[in-house]
Amino acid sequence: MDRIALNDDLELSRLVYGMWRLGDAEDTSPEHVRAKIEACLDQGITTMDQADIYGGYMAEEILGNALTPELRDRIEIVTKCDIVAPAGRYESAKVKHYDTSRAHVVGSVEHSLRLMQTDRIDLLLIHRPDPLMDHEETGAALDEVVKSGKVRAVGVSNFRPWDWELLQSGMSTPLVTNQIEMSLLNHAPFTNGDVAFHQRQKQPLMAWSPLGGGALFAPENAALRTRLGEIAEEQGVDDAAVAVAWLLAHPARILPVMGTNNLDRIARIGDAAKVTMDRETWFDLYTHALGHEVP
Repeated sequence: MDRIALNDDLELSRLVYGMWRLGDAEDTSPEHVRAKIEACLDQGITTMDQADIYGGYMAEEILGNALTPELRDRIEIVTKCDIVAPAGRYESAKVKHYDTSRAHVVGSVEHSLRLMQTDRIDLLLIHRPDPLMDHEETGAALDEVVKSGKVRAVGVSNFRPWDWELLQSGMSTPLVTNQIEMSLLNHAPFTNGDVAFHQRQKQPLMAWSPLGGGALFAPENAALRTRLGEIAEEQGVDDAAVAVAWLLAHPARILPVMGTNNLDRIARIGDAAKVTMDRETWFDLYTHALGHEVP
């Protein structure tokens, strides 16, 4: 499994295991969660993607209950903060909102460290752009948690280039990644400037929902699904592996975040790295995704 350096101190596995559904599983026991992590590690997938809000603010604790010191040292933990929804510890919130204040960012880090029973977060992301963000206050808070050693690196999620530049202007610590939605069905970032912005600055992107939340396999996408299946059969993998390989083939060094609770599917996440995809195959799939040939 390839690894991607985000800075001089932090590398992530090219494929990332997404834990947003961890709390939805029938079995959330420490033993079963450890089995999922071990299935990832067997493929060289060492990066686990979390967020404070996942599982109604419970997924981090489910992970923490499963971690042993030895297992913690074998993985990188990504987590996120700033979404406040009326659930879990924020059930008294009157409305879903974003909070990028210093108090919330620092408090969220402390919550995450406690729930995951660890002394460090490898990568902390601001989960959503906050239209009420004081970039200097938020930037100083991110600098603070890095300087304290509680967070190794910081980034963002779902930010547009101007959101990134605003926050970065209030910081001394470099932002290292932006986790955005990208897939064959959500391919706008390849042409709307999002990918180009980060590719120019050599900042690897993370891709959430790389299978389009399952919509990739809906009836209306039958032609694309058929082509994926043909390529998958040629290369001895499943359709999902080909769809993810489409992202891996891009020179922007995209890190797809794959989420499933099924152990058999977890064991096949790494197949995406085995797929060979030349330029014509990439554009063939892109053409099917567009529904027409490129101009």
